[in-house]
Amino acid sequence: QVQLVESGGGLVQPGGSLRLSCAASGSIFSIKVMGWYRQAPGKQRELVAAIPSGGSTNYADSVKGRFTISRDNAKNTVYLQMNSLKPEDTAVYFCNAYVATLSGDPPSYRVMDYWGKGTLVTVSS
Repeated sequence: QVQLVESGGGLVQPGGSLRLSCAASGSIFSIKVMGWYRQAPGKQRELVAAIPSGGSTNYADSVKGRFTISRDNAKNTVYLQMNSLKPEDTAVYFCNAYVATLSGDPPSYRVMDYWGKGTLVTVSS
């Protein structure tokens, strides 16, 4: 089993910054992709940013130039540095990861999609 735990959300004024963290734990063989999604009230969940284990990052157009995603593979942790925050960035932010596990007898290799419970980011004056 794999768990994702987010932290770092909160209330910030427009123009401010926040840094989100998400740590993955459990029976992890490798993490293929880590990313952040967000869901604002009354809206669908949308991709904010993603970072594969060995490739280029991907950002939603609405956050390009303001948000930066990074990961520490040794800690199985992904970060989202959010600068120049706007009221429209207000949402619950969810961590997502495609995780490979190797378990059982005989060993079975499996890649599954995992989600954190979310952390609320509120941008308001």
